[in-house]
Amino acid sequence: MELCSLISRRFCIRVGFCLLWVFSVFGQRVLDETRVPSNFNLDMQTAARLRPQLIAQSTAADRSAPGRVVFERLVAQLPISSGKRFAWELRIVDDDQLNAYSSPDGTIYVESGLAELAGPSMGLWAAILSHEIAHVERRDWSRRYLYQKSIESDAATEIVLGDPGLPSASWTDSQGASEKLARFCRQLEVEADRDGLMLMARAGYHPDFVPALHHLLHARSSSGTPTSLYAMHPCWEERDRELSRAYFDAAIEFEHRWPEWYTSPGGNPPVVVFADAATVKKTASKEWEIQVPMHCENLVGAVEVVLHTGYGPGKMPRQDFFTAQSPEFEQRQVTGCIPPRTTITFTLPDSSKRREPGAYWTDVYVLDAWGAVLARADVPKLSH
Repeated sequence: MELCSLISRRFCIRVGFCLLWVFSVFGQRVLDETRVPSNFNLDMQTAARLRPQLIAQSTAADRSAPGRVVFERLVAQLPISSGKRFAWELRIVDDDQLNAYSSPDGTIYVESGLAELAGPSMGLWAAILSHEIAHVERRDWSRRYLYQKSIESDAATEIVLGDPGLPSASWTDSQGASEKLARFCRQLEVEADRDGLMLMARAGYHPDFVPALHHLLHARSSSGTPTSLYAMHPCWEERDRELSRAYFDAAIEFEHRWPEWYTSPGGNPPVVVFADAATVKKTASKEWEIQVPMHCENLVGAVEVVLHTGYGPGKMPRQDFFTAQSPEFEQRQVTGCIPPRTTITFTLPDSSKRREPGAYWTDVYVLDAWGAVLARADVPKLSH
């Protein structure tokens, strides 16, 4: 996808303060869109105003929990000045959502669904937290705010963007934002990814945990969401594309510091599956041929690629979806995913049910040796 779809609120990481607010006109022409003036403190004032509400909705992370251990190690890698500027703290929001966000004062909030997804994996926690820490360290809330004001000044009109008095996972309201502001916010996300990757590497967590997390979240999201010029976050495919060089540079830094990978705080890197969008065509025998190009990193052994199709309410974004969906048709293939690229081909018989009104779904997932989901390949809708 060239343009990013708006991933469902339940399944995207709405990272950091690329948040959209209603502000009065700032009145100052910002010539340098990425520089925050030294005397600018509206971000800290806003954080202080919202902190009581956010604290009431969250609890401090347990000192012995994996997330807290990783958080403290990541913060320890920051310049000494960061410890004086920000009051670093990790808090858990008990709402079962797959989401994380940061406050300009250095408080990171991870919602319980995402915390449960990361579980005991130090590497997945590092992928979540390093991105949020990068947003705070870079003062991205302020950068976005000042950039918005420069757009308003250019257009001589105010952009109305949501309500700052309602702290929740739905803070982002991309419908009211301009395409230019949305593009700037997406770039902030990619830049925070890049800085987060290097922070992870210095702290001892392999950068491959970042695409592993992205693909896991993509696998749990709803596909087929319409694309939007106003999306505030890059889609997973764009992130992979934009960060390919950053993955390489961070991996070099990690290997320099941790030549024996297994001795690092995060341990060996995870299996990462880069599954491209599937292609679909009708064969002469009136069957559907579905091809899924993919390549794997850090794989020892094999992965299993599973195709499910069925007629019903649609996708089940849960780890137990195989037992929950009761597919009409299923195929499984085991592959060593030999580089540089492997293509898996499925042949799907035509079904009269596709001609009936209702939702007919087709899913392709990649599983590891223990049956856990690694990635999902998006399949175009099959025509009647």
